[in-house]
Amino acid sequence: MTLKTAVVLLSGGLDSATSAAQAIADGYEVIALSLFYGQRHDCELEAAKRIVQHLKIQQHFILDVNLSQWGGSSLTDQSIEIPKTGVQADVIPSTYVPGRNTVFLSIALSLAEAQNATAIYLGINAVDYSGYPDCRPEYLAVVQQLAMLSSKAGLEGHAPQLVAPLVMDSKVDIVKRALQLGVPIALTYSCYQGAPEPCGVCDSCRIRDKALIAAGQSDLATLIGNRRAR
Repeated sequence: MTLKTAVVLLSGGLDSATSAAQAIADGYEVIALSLFYGQRHDCELEAAKRIVQHLKIQQHFILDVNLSQWGGSSLTDQSIEIPKTGVQADVIPSTYVPGRNTVFLSIALSLAEAQNATAIYLGINAVDYSGYPDCRPEYLAVVQQLAMLSSKAGLEGHAPQLVAPLVMDSKVDIVKRALQLGVPIALTYSCYQGAPEPCGVCDSCRIRDKALIAAGQSDLATLIGNRRAR
């Protein structure tokens, strides 16, 4: 019996790892796709490799699409400070990377069509993050339409389905789903700073740690208090 195939955008963080595990649970043979886009936390790509090994994913593509050449985000421009003061309602933070998900999904659509994949899984989330415009269900619906119009597969009626299983989950829900799916949470990397040890104070660390503690997984949290005291 031939398994259906899905491309999974795998950053190396908790959300994308959970999305990959969900794709496997949904019966797909997974092709992982990770991208170096000039992010200061490029050590997440090493985490992606660990996750691929743990989940026994056979194909893993790592591409270089260096968006840091023109900056525009604190994740790709060292001159812009990573925010540490929390997410403000109706304010898109400097960690937003212009066009990132559109670039990523364009590459994923190319890979999916070339490999006859019927789905593309991505770990975007519209609940516990910062109102990024490219992390909303409305955005995905438009890209799905693009996939149908812009490809041979789409014209033939079998464009890959974009699947964002976590898009409306809270971070606590994501942690619980990760545990149910056997995601190696300790192997993931979510810190924006990019140091070997997570900083514990950037928005990504704080949201993740709060959710881990709320889900009863304080041993997996980055121990914010201890780290700040150093």
